[in-house]
Amino acid sequence: MQKKIYIGFLTLLFLLFISTGCSQNNAKDGSEGANTLEPTELMISAAASLTDALNEMKQVYENEHKSVELLFNFGGSGKLAAQIEQGAPTDLFLSADQKSMDNLEKKSLITVDSRADFTGNKIVLVAEKNKKISIHSLTDIDPNTLTQIAIGEPDSVPAGTYAKEALESIGKWDEVQSKLVYAKDVRQVLTYVESGNADIGFVYSSDALTSDRVKVLAEADTAIHTPIVYPAAIVADSKNQAEAQQFIVFLLSDIGQSILEKYGFVK
Repeated sequence: MQKKIYIGFLTLLFLLFISTGCSQNNAKDGSEGANTLEPTELMISAAASLTDALNEMKQVYENEHKSVELLFNFGGSGKLAAQIEQGAPTDLFLSADQKSMDNLEKKSLITVDSRADFTGNKIVLVAEKNKKISIHSLTDIDPNTLTQIAIGEPDSVPAGTYAKEALESIGKWDEVQSKLVYAKDVRQVLTYVESGNADIGFVYSSDALTSDRVKVLAEADTAIHTPIVYPAAIVADSKNQAEAQQFIVFLLSDIGQSILEKYGFVK
């Protein structure tokens, strides 16, 4: 009889142990589930010239905002705006010109109240660093001594638009037409020059700063082209309005501005 009681007691202890273990595991599983929620993916369509600055911002921002993951779609501002018009999933648009943003605003595709100018830039003429080219100002450009001149497509690449305006202002645009090679964005212009496929090219000062394979020959006078101002705005149909607004605040913060300045952008 005592033996049966003893065995029964051991059985009861075993069942209690199993029950307690399961409860602890369930609690643990529930805790882990709560801590492994997927972060909100914030899709940002941004001018190609912002590539390096934004990639650094991504690390800083995500360290401070664990619940958000930044995803980037880089390209020419005009093409990015066209993608947004066509319904491409985008939360935030960072343009290298006002025109592209204005077009979206006219079509009510951005939230107007969120629009903010966050940085600026300069247009420079660059060449591969080992090329012996003597150009000290845009007026020195002689198409007879050059094979190809790289420029962003003026209709969709703001850097190309600014460069065209500068060349028109000094009476050089028609003169260089036969030597122009057009690029889909300003980073492609930089690649053409770095590789030697183009003798010279028009890029932003921020792009020139990122490359140790090119040298700056001349800087365009800001008085001969439209002011270079970068606006940001939340896309109207974004489902992540609060997160997008939070990133705009970061862009305008001292930290965001210091990163932009580090990469050659100007206020």
